[in-house]
Amino acid sequence: MGKLIVRSHEEFEKHVGQELGISSFMTVTQEQINKFADATFDHQWIHVDEERAKREGGFGSTIAHGYLTLSLLPFMWDEIIQVENIKMLVNYGIDNFRFNQPVKVNSRIRTQVVLRSVTNLRGITKIQLDICMEIEGNRKPAFEGTMTFLYHFIK
Repeated sequence: MGKLIVRSHEEFEKHVGQELGISSFMTVTQEQINKFADATFDHQWIHVDEERAKREGGFGSTIAHGYLTLSLLPFMWDEIIQVENIKMLVNYGIDNFRFNQPVKVNSRIRTQVVLRSVTNLRGITKIQLDICMEIEGNRKPAFEGTMTFLYHFIK
């Protein structure tokens, strides 16, 4: 299935309550984890010390930072949808996120997105998305929550 293409507020409204799509799987590598640790100054051993994580971590390997997995959402969202005819997109909010399951190094993850609501804010389209990041082979998702975007469509 290809990307969903949306060109207006009214087109978003047609999909309220529906699954908009599921991204492809991607593998979270140790290199990504290390680069994220460098970028955020979060070098906690459970993320970057492979030997110690195997010995003491309780998961058998290093795990991705929760915020690393969260930061992959724009990439995965872009795989699901193509929003055209916009001047600007603004990340507006992240609500009720729960990190349910750690993402072990070399795990494959993907994201499922359901359109919760669409609101017209004086000409700006506010959408709320229910997000679930799955870990291949795991019953529990990595996380679940609601993201809010503001789309400024060209009239």
